[in-house]
Amino acid sequence: MPAKSQGQTLLEKADKKANSSTGWFSSASTKYEEAGDLYQQAANAFKIDKEFKLAGDAHAREAECREKCQESNEAANAWWNAAKAYKRVDPSLAVQALSQTITHLTKAGRFRQAADREKEIGQIYLQELNDLRKACESYERAAEWYSQEDATATANACYKDAADLHAELEEYPQAIALYEQVANGSLSSPLTKYSVKEYWLRASLCALAMGDTVTAKRNLSKYGSLDTTFTSTREAKFINILTDAIEGGDLETFTGAVFEFDQVTKLDNWKTSILLKIKKTLDQEPTIL
Repeated sequence: MPAKSQGQTLLEKADKKANSSTGWFSSASTKYEEAGDLYQQAANAFKIDKEFKLAGDAHAREAECREKCQESNEAANAWWNAAKAYKRVDPSLAVQALSQTITHLTKAGRFRQAADREKEIGQIYLQELNDLRKACESYERAAEWYSQEDATATANACYKDAADLHAELEEYPQAIALYEQVANGSLSSPLTKYSVKEYWLRASLCALAMGDTVTAKRNLSKYGSLDTTFTSTREAKFINILTDAIEGGDLETFTGAVFEFDQVTKLDNWKTSILLKIKKTLDQEPTIL
């Protein structure tokens, strides 16, 4: 029979302490505090042995002990430590642990930290679980909390990520609304004004992906009135050429414009994907002989 690991030994001591009866001279609170400390030690021992599932479970048990002692900050930290261990082996358990962390943080009014953890959930849904819908919801929730805490740049980054995902899900009106929200919020600062043309380009591509050249043109005019320099940018000229090509059913002009734009400003995966969707609708349009 193999010898017990240090983690297993500490876990058994923690279980014994948590399930023990309270004596005359000790309180239930003290019992759970001591058990919580032992679970934390067990979790750290499991991490040394790279037993991350067991480490996560031990941190979760620690968190439950902290909750029984009404130690909300310590419970939040324990759930977060559980999430970090679970991320190595089971992303869905990491999401559950992070959700518990967020519950404690929001109750304590720590919305900036709650936003950080919600953003982390969004990243797990996107990168590990491939659930674009839930990733989108998490990014938007994180953005709202960042906004409340005046962390405008971080909020805008999350809104932009959410907009990208709405577009991937072909929810173009929601994507356009978020891109425009971020652009409008970026116009007033010299540090962020340079990025506005990127948001408007993405919003315009979403309008074209809807097959709505009227909205695309109207929006371009609106963007030009908000920032008079926009009309002369490569982005605005690119959208104008694409719009005219779509209205004229001119696939050659469309393809040429995309090629030329890519020569100067390399198209990222998001733009390449949405331009292919737009091109596909152009390919399918019936031609009048």
